[in-house]
Amino acid sequence: MNVRSPQTFAPPGQHIVIVGGGATGALAALHLLNRDDRCRVTVIEPAHPLGAGIAYSTPDPDHILNTRARNMSAYPDDPHHFLRWLKGRPETRGTSGESFVSRQVFGRYLHDLLAPFLSARPQRLRVVQASCLALTGNGERVVARLDDGQSVLADAAILATGPGRRPPDPQGLLLSAWDCPKPKTPDGRVIIIGSGLSMVDQVHSLLNRGHTGEILVVSRRGLLPRPHAPGTPLQINPADIPLGAPLSALLGLTRSLVREAERRGGTWRDAVDGLRPHVQRLWVDMGMVERARFLRHAVVWWDVHRHRLPPFSEARLGAAARRGQLTYLRGCFQSISPGDQAGEVRVRILLPLQNEISDLSAELVIDCRGTRTDPAQDPSPLVTDLLSRGMARPDTLAIGLDVSRDGALVDAGGVPSSRIFVAGPAARAAFWEITAIPDIREQAHVLAARLAGTMQVV
Repeated sequence: MNVRSPQTFAPPGQHIVIVGGGATGALAALHLLNRDDRCRVTVIEPAHPLGAGIAYSTPDPDHILNTRARNMSAYPDDPHHFLRWLKGRPETRGTSGESFVSRQVFGRYLHDLLAPFLSARPQRLRVVQASCLALTGNGERVVARLDDGQSVLADAAILATGPGRRPPDPQGLLLSAWDCPKPKTPDGRVIIIGSGLSMVDQVHSLLNRGHTGEILVVSRRGLLPRPHAPGTPLQINPADIPLGAPLSALLGLTRSLVREAERRGGTWRDAVDGLRPHVQRLWVDMGMVERARFLRHAVVWWDVHRHRLPPFSEARLGAAARRGQLTYLRGCFQSISPGDQAGEVRVRILLPLQNEISDLSAELVIDCRGTRTDPAQDPSPLVTDLLSRGMARPDTLAIGLDVSRDGALVDAGGVPSSRIFVAGPAARAAFWEITAIPDIREQAHVLAARLAGTMQVV
C-alpha cells in the first residue's frame, strides 16, 4: 500500500518518519506502533514492498537466510514467533526451527506483521513511495524532503537505509550484486569479485538460469564462508568478557573458547555463537586503534566463521566446484576495461602469491566485495546531503556514519542529534554486529522504548 500526496503530512500526535522500508525499517515501525498506540509512522521507501528491501525482495527462492528459522523472530521476547508464522502457512507448514528458509519468505513475514496497521482506521502507518533527498530540522521537528516534491513533517526520524553502497562503475562494466545481472550467453565466463555470502547468492542465480560456463570467484584472501553445523553455544559469563582489552587478548580468549568447546565434544561454532551476544559490547568498548587493527588483520577471519553457509548452499557450491564449473582464485581486483571482443570485458587481477598481474576476459563481472564502504563515497543523495550540511560525519574509520551509543546521528561537530537516529546496518560503525535480524530487532525494541518514553510532541 503506497501513498503519494503533494501535501505536507503532519498528523496529530507523535509522528516518526523512517527512511527505508526494508527489514530494519519494518522492525523499527513494528516496535514503535506496538509500543505506543498514539504513535504514527511514515515509512519512505522508493522501490520495494514494505519489509522486503533489497535483501528480502529477491525473486530467487534459492537466496536463503543464513540463519536458522528459530532465530528469526521479529520480537526479542517471543523467539518462536516466526516459526509459528511459518507453521501457520500451508507452503511452509513443515518447517522446523533448524530450517533455512528463503529470504523472500521472511520479507512476506515482516509485511504481514505490519499489514493490520496499514489497513487500520484511523491510519497509524503509511508508506510513501519516494526517495528521501534531505532531512532538516530546527531541534523541535524534522522535515524529510522527498524527490516527488512533498515534505514529511515529523517529531523524529530513523535512518534505516541499510548498508552503504559503492559508487557505480562509471563505465557500467562492473555490475552490482544487487542488480542480479544475467550473462549474455549460457557458456560465457562470469567473474565474481568477493567470496562472501553475496557471491553465494550470485552463484545460485547463475545456476538457476541454466548457466553452464565457468564461474570464477576472485578474493584477496581466498577464504569462503564456513558451513553451518549443529552445535550448542557456550554459555559465557559477561563478567569474563575483557571489555576494553587489546585485540591480542580477545584473540587469545577466542582460541581458549574454541579449545573449551572442542574439549566438550563441540566445534569452533559453539565458541563463536557463545561470543555473539557479547560482540556489540566488545566493539563499543574497543578503542579506535584496536578497531583499526581488527579491520586490518582479523575481520575476514571473523566474517567467514560468523556468516556461514546453509547446508543447501554448501552442497550446491561444492558440486559446482567438483565438476570444474566453479573455481576460486586468490587475487586483488585492480581494474576493468572493455575487452578485445564485442560483449567482453577485461579484468586486471594482482596475484599476490606470485607477485604477478593477470588479465582475464569475461562476459560478466559482478562486484560482491561487501558493504564496508566510506560514507563519503556513498552515492545516496540523502547521505551526501547530510554530510555536506554538517548534520552527519563519517566515523573515524570511515566504515559508516558516526553514531552515538544510543543510536543518535552525530553531526560534524561531534554533537548527537536529539531527533535523528540510525538503525540497523547503517549504524555498523557504532555497534559492528548490527546486520543480523536478532541484533536489529533488539535495537528496534530499545529505540522504540526510548522514543516512546522521552520524545515530547511539540
